Amino acid sequence: MSLGYEHSRRKSRAISGTEFLAAPPGQPIWRRLMAPPDPLHMDAGAEGERIVARVRTILVLLLLPIPFINLLLDQDRIPGLVGLGVNLTALGIALGVQQALRRDFYRPWLGLATSLLDVSLVGCGLGAFMLLGQPITTVNSRLLFEVYFVAIGATALRYDTRISMAAGAMAVAQYLVLVLVASSMFDLHDAALTSTSYGTFDWATQLSRLVLLVVMTMLAVAIVRRSQRLRRQSRSDRLTGLPNRSFFDERVLAELSRARRYGEPVALAMIDVDHFKQFNDAWGHAAGDVALCAVARAIEASVRQSDLVVRYGGEEFVALFPGMDATDAMARVEGIRAAVAALPIGLPRRSDVVRITISVGLAVLGDDGTEAEDLLDRADARLFEAKQGGRNRVVGPAGELRTSGVVLRPSGEPEEEPQVI
Repeated sequence: MSLGYEHSRRKSRAISGTEFLAAPPGQPIWRRLMAPPDPLHMDAGAEGERIVARVRTILVLLLLPIPFINLLLDQDRIPGLVGLGVNLTALGIALGVQQALRRDFYRPWLGLATSLLDVSLVGCGLGAFMLLGQPITTVNSRLLFEVYFVAIGATALRYDTRISMAAGAMAVAQYLVLVLVASSMFDLHDAALTSTSYGTFDWATQLSRLVLLVVMTMLAVAIVRRSQRLRRQSRSDRLTGLPNRSFFDERVLAELSRARRYGEPVALAMIDVDHFKQFNDAWGHAAGDVALCAVARAIEASVRQSDLVVRYGGEEFVALFPGMDATDAMARVEGIRAAVAALPIGLPRRSDVVRITISVGLAVLGDDGTEAEDLLDRADARLFEAKQGGRNRVVGPAGELRTSGVVLRPSGEPEEEPQVI
């Protein structure tokens, strides 16, 4: 994971449950289509950009022999020269983008920039034919025009409907302008122009091409929407809307890799709701679901935009704090503990209001291990210690144990009995 990606992610909204829920049905479709992707899709978009970069390079290399063949076999050398120029330019751009991504350079705007660039290369190639006195080739080009569809289709890998719509709109606008300019500057029915192998000009063909570009754009948007929905369903918890364990297992590896590479601290907390089985037995499973959702929202409200909170399973949550050392992380999870303890929970179909508490075990990268499994095991052991010590408390690295503002001895025994709500 790159520093650029981390910087952009910290500017984005927190990875919250509401972002993993589908857009409200009553929301206008245009608003849903123009909404920025949530962080879950930003990850997929970054990976998609790498795939597109590789495919772009391979595609350009496969197309590169065609203009050479045209130069050798075609008496009219202009199309071959134009095609060669476009291919070499595209190859340089493709290799540059691929090299940047290999060096962990990624920004959310990169997908939009490269998509518009791909479309613009096609438009420039078609425009070059017109500048060289071959407007019929501009409006009837077979190979170069079809590259528009490849460029628009590739936007579906960016997991952002706005990119697909922007690339499609640019392709339609570019081609429409080229046709209008060609028809106004040249007599496209002149026999001297129509003597080439590219046929004659007619508006029905040009309108059908524009319609096909619009249809391709709509198809790309539909693919993105479906991919987002499927990814959201597979990577989020249906009850709380938080990311699930599968997403965490994928993200934590990238975060730890980045932290080790740049020497940054990372803290990991395992959070468990106290006496949750008894809570369910006393108030029912519907109340338990309400309590879990309330705890999830309280945790989210207490973390930074760059932190990751997931429902790990049952009544257990995991929080990952990139860039936080043990001292700062202890203060943060203590704030989470206090926020949950003070949270009134209204029970469904009852007038009762109850409170619930959590216990937390904290581990930090380095002292507690360098791999995700090490941190999870150490945090889990400290969570068990917190529960054994009376619950409603935070247990971190030795000498930094605390509960309800009361410092604990390393053995886990409090200096005074904490209040359990």
